[in-house]
Amino acid sequence: MTKFDEATRAVRVDENTYDVCLDDGYSIGGPLNGGYLMAVVLRAVVDASPHEHPVSTSVQFLRSARPGPGQVRLQTVKSGRTATVTRATLISQDVPYLETLITTATLDPDAVPHYRESPATSLPPLDDCVKLPDPKPGSGITLGLQTDLRFDPPTIGWATGTPTRRPESRAYFRLAEPQDPDPYVLALAVDALPPVTFSAGLRGWAPTVELTWHLRALPAPGWLTVTAAGRLISDDWFDEDVEVHDSTGALVAQSRQLARVGRA
Repeated sequence: MTKFDEATRAVRVDENTYDVCLDDGYSIGGPLNGGYLMAVVLRAVVDASPHEHPVSTSVQFLRSARPGPGQVRLQTVKSGRTATVTRATLISQDVPYLETLITTATLDPDAVPHYRESPATSLPPLDDCVKLPDPKPGSGITLGLQTDLRFDPPTIGWATGTPTRRPESRAYFRLAEPQDPDPYVLALAVDALPPVTFSAGLRGWAPTVELTWHLRALPAPGWLTVTAAGRLISDDWFDEDVEVHDSTGALVAQSRQLARVGRA
């Protein structure tokens, strides 16, 4: 079992309850990363489902979650031959932190797309991309130690005071510990980049309020490419659309989130 698998493990208590332990290795200055929390919940949901893959996940982030013991509580809304819909709540000390609605199904790993659009934006070669410095000890930003991100240089201009002024972020992604990507890694990937508001010149922690993501295909081994862009920043709210492609160029995940503009 890899470190990520262990950090997202869900242990069955009964048919509607799973025990989890939220790992402090995925924090952003204290609060835990939303993609990591989604992966934890999905472990429980898929284990309880007759279907193998979380094809649609919609999450309301009720409050910031911190490391420690918790539970995932499940309620089956509908279960059929091709899909199961489950309501899942992540709870710690009887306080709900995430409220989710998840559809599971079983994808065909050999499916051939009837139509596939080319990515709107391509990344430079991996060797031309940049890795940000590791977080400073004591910063509480441990997420960066669990992932390996190589950024398209213009999209991290904010780190040197030269943001593009467009809400965008692009990078190659993999886990720091070697592991082939799977749906749980994709849950982390769709929320792993710095907020697109950084490139627009707005720094600070930007809490996600709602995020929906879709698993479109099972990823091939190797690096993932993650591209993120926003359409509107207004009244202290912003949106962020993410696409994830695997090493073959296949679209494997899509997400959209609504978040609050960060405060430096």
